[in-house]
Amino acid sequence: MAGLTADPFLAPALGAALTQWLSQLAALHGVAANTLDAYRRDVTRYLRFLSAHHGGASGMAAVTAASQSDLRAWMAEERGRGLSARSLARALSAVKGFTAWAADRSGTDATTVLSARAPKFRRKLPRPLSESGASEILAEIGSDAREDWIAARDTAIVTLLYGLGLRISEALALTGADHPLPPTLRITGKGGKTRLVPVIPAAARAVAAYVALCPFDLAADGPLFRGARGGAVNPRLIQSAMERARLRLGLPATATPHALRHSFATHLLSAGGDLRAIQELLGHASLSTTQAYTAVDAARLMEVYERAHPRA
Repeated sequence: MAGLTADPFLAPALGAALTQWLSQLAALHGVAANTLDAYRRDVTRYLRFLSAHHGGASGMAAVTAASQSDLRAWMAEERGRGLSARSLARALSAVKGFTAWAADRSGTDATTVLSARAPKFRRKLPRPLSESGASEILAEIGSDAREDWIAARDTAIVTLLYGLGLRISEALALTGADHPLPPTLRITGKGGKTRLVPVIPAAARAVAAYVALCPFDLAADGPLFRGARGGAVNPRLIQSAMERARLRLGLPATATPHALRHSFATHLLSAGGDLRAIQELLGHASLSTTQAYTAVDAARLMEVYERAHPRA
């Protein structure tokens, strides 16, 4: 796994420590590979900076003894190379995690680093489709497929995204053992966390229609959704199909597969869904993440209000 590979440009002790920290996150906390890769990149850049900032190779002691001045200089360098406030906040979170781990192992005090404030940034609101837009995508996405079974496959996948609120990676992780879809699916999401998701009849029908047409043997331990040559579907294929469908329908560039998951949550909330229940369905670890949809709903309500009551 790339996230567990030591960096050859770091001092051996730092490289070994970083690898050990990442391995622990993977083994004990189930952190996803993509997240580990991001942590590795962020912390490696920070450690390289500390070394250069102090005039040469530095060891673990420099990590826990970093000053506010060190952190400000590092953050200034990161912003200078074009890193956004959001990305810098993520990087600082990774640095804090590694520093806390190092301080715990060495019995040192890393309060200075751990108390550093992340840069403020405006959290982007999800961009859901309208209910009619989502329905149009479901009806349109397979219209230019080369074969009927591929059209049925793409329709089934986007139905899972919009009807069940799945991430595209979660839909493509389903196996032949998941068909026919049960009344409730057990989904493994980010960080290895599992959740139970009710299956709506439309999703079950869409998957059944795809399976009936699929020319490949859908073994229980193999992927449910297959590419043209029988292998697992590349997410890019679904993204491309969505892109073509939105262009035909005149929908905005924000009409992506992930927007269907946002649409699922926003439309549930608009219909009176409970925020806690939506959090469980989406698999969000924090309610604050789900609360972004309340802002979306409020923004849409204001748009409707302003259209109905234009200002003089």
